[in-house]
Amino acid sequence: MKNVLGDKRAILILLGPALLFYTLVKIVPVLWSFGLSFTQGDLRGFEFVGFDNFVTLINDPNTPTVLWFTFKYAILATVCQVTVGYFLALFYVFVLRKSSTLIRTLVFFPVVLPTVAVGLMFRRFFEVAPQNGPVNDILNLFGIDAVDWFAQPGTAFAVIIIMDLWRSIGFYAVLLYAGLLDVPEELLESARLDGATGLKLVRHIVVPLSLPVLLSSVIFSLNATLKVFDSVLALTNGGPGWDTSPLTLYMYKTTFTYQDYGYGSTLALTLTIICFLLTIVVFKFSRKDNTKATA
Repeated sequence: MKNVLGDKRAILILLGPALLFYTLVKIVPVLWSFGLSFTQGDLRGFEFVGFDNFVTLINDPNTPTVLWFTFKYAILATVCQVTVGYFLALFYVFVLRKSSTLIRTLVFFPVVLPTVAVGLMFRRFFEVAPQNGPVNDILNLFGIDAVDWFAQPGTAFAVIIIMDLWRSIGFYAVLLYAGLLDVPEELLESARLDGATGLKLVRHIVVPLSLPVLLSSVIFSLNATLKVFDSVLALTNGGPGWDTSPLTLYMYKTTFTYQDYGYGSTLALTLTIICFLLTIVVFKFSRKDNTKATA
């Protein structure tokens, strides 16, 4: 094995095909999209326009609405996913213990469902026309008039958050559950003998030891929610107006509906920069917390 790893030709033969495939599938499209952000045109031809697309982005009246929804959705969804997922993980480990297998499976089941199917299902749940969905039927039972959930930005946003939480919470619960299993049982027993039980045990022992997996969950969730697309497309199609349109959906419509590939690439580049900067912020914040904890 040492002879093989020390042979540069063997390394090239083993890694070359994978690196070539990764370059063609990942790096080349990213560079191509970056180049398109400085052009205007369609498949018939492109014209170099410099930074005109970035000026258009700044002056675009839809930009504040789209960015506000993207950040609002990403932050609220991340907080809900990680928080509820962590409480479920604690429930699995400290309450259900070894009998949590069935519950974990049931909670995780929505994760494997097609996202578009989930979006269409929730649209039927909250439907008001041509016939009421189950949610409005329940409201009618209590004497409350049916609500057109998708006609107002606030209610449409609430339905999106509910759907996303139901669909994805099982993944973060299992991810955090796996992290909690790495907490040494001997350390927990020692803390219990010292009088740390309940919330004190979780706050002073469990949470600090599970910070790495919590950080991973936050990064996973932030990047996933910033790039949300298919579920919103199936549920609201970005409406009413652009009020529930994330940056990804605006990018998709700009590129493939309006055939503006240059501006669509600029939107894609903007989303990439946002994801990169937020990931750096999370890492720096976690390092500061770790430094304080160590001190």
